[in-house]
Amino acid sequence: MSKIIVAIDGFSSCGKSTMAKELASEVGYIYVDSGAMYRAVSLFCIQNGWMTQTVINTDELEKNIKSIHIEFKTNAEGKSETYLNGKNVETEIRTLEVANGASRVSTIGFVRHELVRQQQLMGTKKGIVMDGRDIGTVVFPQAELKIFVTASPETRAQRRLDEMTGKGEKANFEEVLANVKERDDRDQNRTESPLRKAEDAIVIDNSNLTREEQRQILRTLFDEKTFS
Repeated sequence: MSKIIVAIDGFSSCGKSTMAKELASEVGYIYVDSGAMYRAVSLFCIQNGWMTQTVINTDELEKNIKSIHIEFKTNAEGKSETYLNGKNVETEIRTLEVANGASRVSTIGFVRHELVRQQQLMGTKKGIVMDGRDIGTVVFPQAELKIFVTASPETRAQRRLDEMTGKGEKANFEEVLANVKERDDRDQNRTESPLRKAEDAIVIDNSNLTREEQRQILRTLFDEKTFS
């Protein structure tokens, strides 16, 4: 069975990361969360005072972009965690503030170029599952299996709200829904690598799918590619 690259793209809060993590664990592939990489850059900006609600100090970010090193390590429970310059930041990058900042820094050309370079290095030996916004169109246009995941904004907002509530964070549905729609608009209309479906990507609308149904669909598609 030959190893392949699996690229999973789609809108925010569609469960892309969950799909990618489960498939990677099931088939013994490396999981790379590209969205976490942009969150790490967002966190780096916030920590250094380079980002406000309206402005990003792109001059300072560009000067320091090469000093941002992101990697993924598997913890004792077998889950992939994000490290920023050697420090585990998995919990810190999951806040709404960092998520919104990630969508903003992802529109900056030099940020995308550097992270794409790091991502492509991770995929040189194949055997990886990567999710994000432009994996099948920009990072790995040669990927053997491309998936595009979608769901209604309301469904995605409720999922994110449930996740935040489970972590003890305070938020309300309308606020989260507005953030989802704002991120959708920004992701689809940015100048640098806008979110779009690759021509050969397979669409999965998981608005009404259970997690197990989703898992089975993805595994079937994977098996078709690796055993054909």
